[in-house]
Amino acid sequence: MRIPFVKAEGAGNDFLLTWEAEAPVEGRAEAARALCHRHLGVGADGWYLVRMKPQPLAGEGHLTVDAAIHLYNSDGSEAELSGNGTRCVAAWLASLHPGQAEFVLRTGAGLRRLFLLEAAGNRFRLGMEMGRPTVFAEETLMLPDGGTVTGNRVDPGNPQFAVPVDSLDFDWKQLGAALEGHPAFPQRSNVSFYRAVDANTVEARFFERGAGATLSSGTGSTGALSAARARGLVSLPAAVRTQAGPLHFRDSQGGLVLEGAACLLAEGVFRWDSSGVEA
Repeated sequence: MRIPFVKAEGAGNDFLLTWEAEAPVEGRAEAARALCHRHLGVGADGWYLVRMKPQPLAGEGHLTVDAAIHLYNSDGSEAELSGNGTRCVAAWLASLHPGQAEFVLRTGAGLRRLFLLEAAGNRFRLGMEMGRPTVFAEETLMLPDGGTVTGNRVDPGNPQFAVPVDSLDFDWKQLGAALEGHPAFPQRSNVSFYRAVDANTVEARFFERGAGATLSSGTGSTGALSAARARGLVSLPAAVRTQAGPLHFRDSQGGLVLEGAACLLAEGVFRWDSSGVEA
């Protein structure tokens, strides 16, 4: 089967975007693994299926929903939300609808409103409403080697475990992998390690559920910042420094707005069948 795609990146997270009508009906998890494979496929952190103008759902009120989006991680698992990925979809829609400056997308975590702040060629800057993430009480987890890790669960639309650290100069990828599948998280969890740089800056690293270590994470940055604010370490407006550059946050009526870039990189067709991967 031929699967058309657009490849985009948001702050270093890369995604493949496909119209749902052009995707296979069966075997989508397997197709996601094939498409996202770094060596045998196109390569990406995740694959989005996009459906334009979905039928309204009860409770959406006066909002006009531009598209429904469904995210598969690179391992084929499904995810509720990606901050960087949702901006990528909005950038794609902005490229198809010049002049439209606001988009409402139905995600697995509910509706998200995005605002086009700047557009230049294939590069876009957007703001995304992230709501009011819940930060849960501090907890300490026991590791298999007998060590412990203390952090906070955070819910910005998907499961996050945010761990404060004094330095990021350690094997955070190994620890992130151990925490992602910790027995405390039966459905697995995204993991962030963060430190406060100053009163308005956090530096963070991310190990994402279903994708592994990533250069950046929109929801992970939201979780890390929310946990840092709950500890009184930083205040808004604030920036989260990722390996791919900063993501910026501001307050909007008590909720967080995430501002960051998204870039449309390429488009093409992936040739796939259920018996294997064909690039």
